[in-house]
Amino acid sequence: MSRRLLPALIATLMLLAPALAAEDAPREPYGIGLEGFAYPYPVQLLPLTNDGEQLRMAYMDVAPEKPNDRTVLLLHGRNFPSSYWAPVIKTLSEQGYRVVVPDQIGFGKSSKPDGELHFDTLARNTVALLDRLKLGKVDIVAHSLGGMLAVRIARAYPARIAHLVLAAPIGLEDYRLYVPPAATEKIIDTEDKLTADGYRKQLETNYAMKLPPEQVTPLIDARFNIKGAADYPRWLRAFAASAQMIYREPVVHEIPLITVPTLFVMGADDHNAPGRPNAPEALRPKMGQNAELAKALAAQMPNARAEVLADAGHLVFLDQPAKFDPLMLEFLATPEAGPR
Repeated sequence: MSRRLLPALIATLMLLAPALAAEDAPREPYGIGLEGFAYPYPVQLLPLTNDGEQLRMAYMDVAPEKPNDRTVLLLHGRNFPSSYWAPVIKTLSEQGYRVVVPDQIGFGKSSKPDGELHFDTLARNTVALLDRLKLGKVDIVAHSLGGMLAVRIARAYPARIAHLVLAAPIGLEDYRLYVPPAATEKIIDTEDKLTADGYRKQLETNYAMKLPPEQVTPLIDARFNIKGAADYPRWLRAFAASAQMIYREPVVHEIPLITVPTLFVMGADDHNAPGRPNAPEALRPKMGQNAELAKALAAQMPNARAEVLADAGHLVFLDQPAKFDPLMLEFLATPEAGPR
């Protein structure tokens, strides 16, 4: 190695060392209900019964200073606590929207059930929350797995939705066409072996993440500080159940049947496809063409369009807020029966 390059290499390693050491350092354990992890607004709990099991659904209910008498329901993705919606909550609240942000059962600060997860059950839970809050028709903004749930709500309860924004949703293809079924125990083993550094790399590759480290670290903390919890195995089983739900309960065949006004906002660099590593190698390149899939689906719907944001990945609303926020607000302001 050139002596002239050695000082630069040492300086680079010294800059990286604190971050790597912090990632590998012992973590202060959170509870599997993310006890110890702060949310940006007060969290309330809704008692529910799913399949005979007594559970609690956590949610934030954020009132604006100057209400416009509209409510937006935000639906989170699989790998993220609902706290990651904080910038969108602020944007909507400043425009007068009341913002309701649940953690679905099995996720975040909500209960982790013993049994399986189903989109129909999560949809019923979500409508039960709207009923509890005496909310009739709301707008929905949904991300990733939340987009699959939003499809089920739109199909089962269309009268409850005014506008639907699908921000980088998954489920735009039927993963069963590419990926063989996996045993739950195998999923649990894979997730248990994932490290914080591995998860960071997963976000950077699978999600084409563009975020600075200060935005990424809380996401990693929420995922890995729970490993020290006594009931961590319960969380693992619920997390595996969510993977099985995505695989076993495709929604793509229902998307063209959605009648409520719908806006897809896709990241041009988002090629996330759950289960791709388990697909035959020849099929992997065919998966995750999400922007093109969204445009094709929107063309089949009676009242939908797709927008694709350059230099954005799967976390499109965090990658490109300056583009995402105006698109979202302009769409929410359109009449419900407006043109395509």
